[in-house]
Formats: sequence, structure tokens, C-alpha cells
Amino acid sequence: MDTAPTSCPDESGWYEIRLRSRLEPRWATRFEGMALTTRDGFSQLSGPVADQAALHGLLQQLRDLGLPLASVTQPDHGTHPAHHGTTPHPQEPDMTTTAAAPPVLTGGAPIDATRNHTRLAGIFYLLTFASSIPALILLGPVLHDADYITGGGQDTRVIWGCVLDVVNALTAVGSAVALFPVLKRRNESMALGFVTSRLMEGAVVMIGVVSLLAVVTLRQDAAGLAGDATALTATGQALVAVRNWTFLLGPGLMPALNAILLATVLHRARLVPRLITTVGLVGAPLLLGSVLATLFGAFDQVSPVASVLALPIAAWELALGCWMTFKGFDRRAVAALPARSDA
Repeated sequence: MDTAPTSCPDESGWYEIRLRSRLEPRWATRFEGMALTTRDGFSQLSGPVADQAALHGLLQQLRDLGLPLASVTQPDHGTHPAHHGTTPHPQEPDMTTTAAAPPVLTGGAPIDATRNHTRLAGIFYLLTFASSIPALILLGPVLHDADYITGGGQDTRVIWGCVLDVVNALTAVGSAVALFPVLKRRNESMALGFVTSRLMEGAVVMIGVVSLLAVVTLRQDAAGLAGDATALTATGQALVAVRNWTFLLGPGLMPALNAILLATVLHRARLVPRLITTVGLVGAPLLLGSVLATLFGAFDQVSPVASVLALPIAAWELALGCWMTFKGFDRRAVAALPARSDA
């Protein structure tokens, strides 16, 4: 980004930011509370800024958008519209567009209008994390007993495991839907991709649930009846194999893809600490590599190596869920988000 010498105001108040680019009026929606004035060859943003942190967030937003900065000035006290009710430099602009000012707390920090979205998404993330581990334990008999369909069975336990998998699928989708209104303000394409990946993850998990419930049904229908045990066993093993593949492509592959999308948006917008997003961005390729290695038979799906490679993504989802639930997104970063994305 090109820069010109800028003043170094040391107080909060009214600022004028001049850009070496002519912006269309629609850009005003990206800079809430600022008046956008344009003329041949330059544009100017002017308006109140709560404090230096908000100013830095605004300048960061301009840099991310690739807008060339000419100057940042703070007019002398009493010369801006807040005192005179007129636009400074009236001879220069030929078009003025003003966006609505964001709500501000009495202490000067912008109110986080996205807090309910992030809290709900965090709760869904924690429910997804909490339901997946007990489900795997409860489904142990049907997954590891090759003769389950012809044996005594533990149907109630397996059904409860399936219920938890349904919770896993629904909360995965819910977390993406809850975050979409926030993420789309930064990058609508990646936000939509994140929702899609979570939908695919939930759908694949549900296919696995159906296959295991089919095993339970066949076992109950065949109980006490003389039949071809070999055929029943083969059918049960085939249905379990379907569930194992859905586990690899659902909870195995899709979390890596949605971590890439979500962590990238959060990292660029600085909505959560960089350490959390870095764990997600590092863990995603590790999990992808693990899925590919399992797919081609390098090691088993449930093995020490696969577990180690999945740990970073598990840490990312747990840390992100806790942060969104109890802390929420950074208010300054939320305030710096544009009202909508052109992506």
C-alpha cells in the first residue's frame, strides 16, 4: 500500500483519512460512522473515532482492502462538523455518503452485535466435541464385534451412540449457520464454503448412523430365527464398513477442510487470538495427510499415528469453542468488519 507522510494524532476524536483512489458511494457501508467524500483522483473518510485502537483497526481495514493511503489528520478542535454542522473542505467533494454509526459503550469500546452468534457457535462446537467421543465408545460393540448381528448384541447402547452421532451432525451444521452472518462480512465466499463443508460433514455422519441402525434392525429381526448366519454376518460387516468409511470422510476429512476456511477468515480478521487460528491452520494439513494415508492403507483409521495427527485439529476445535463461548470475538476487530462483503 502506498503511503504519504501522515500526521500522528495522539487523541481520540474526529479524523480525516485521505485515499489516493476514487471510491464509489457503496463503499460507505464498509466504514460505519464515517462520511465518504469523493472527487477526481482521491476520496476522504471523515468522522469520529473512539480511540487509537479503533483508528488502528480502521487503517488495518484499509490496508487489507488495498486502498492507497495519502494522509491521516485530526483537524483542530472546533473545526470539524461535530462543532459547526458543515462538511470540512466544502469546495473539494462532489459526493458525500454517510453510514450509520455503530453502537458504542460508555467506555468507548464498540458493542459487539455478533456476541449472540459467537456464543451459540461456541456452544455448538463444544457439543460437537463432547458428543463425538462418548459416541465412539458406545458404538464399540457393533464396530469391533464381527458377529454382532448374530450374537446377543447391546442394542440400547448402540442406539444411544447413534443418537450422539446425530447430535454431532446437527451441532456441526449449527455452528456454521451461527457464524455465517459474521464471517460473510469479511469474505462471503469462504463463509459459504465453511457452511457447505459443515453440511457435508453432517450429511456423511448421518449416513453412518443409518448404516448402524440397519445392523441393529437386522439383528433384532433375525433373533431367535433359524437363518443363514453367514449371510447375516456378511451383511452386518458390510454395513459397518460403510460406517467406517463415512467416519473417515465425515469427521475425518471435512474438519480439515472447514478448519482451513474458518481459520483463514478468523486469522485475517483478527477476531480471535492468532495462536488459536495458527493451531487450526497447522492441524488441517496434518489431518488431510492422515486421511490420505489411511485411504491408501499406510496405517489404520484408528491407530496411534492417526490419533497423533488428529490432535491439533481437536485442540483447535476445543480452544475455539471455549473462546467463542466464554470470551467472544475481539470487539475492535468486529467493529472494523465491513457491513457486507463484495466477495
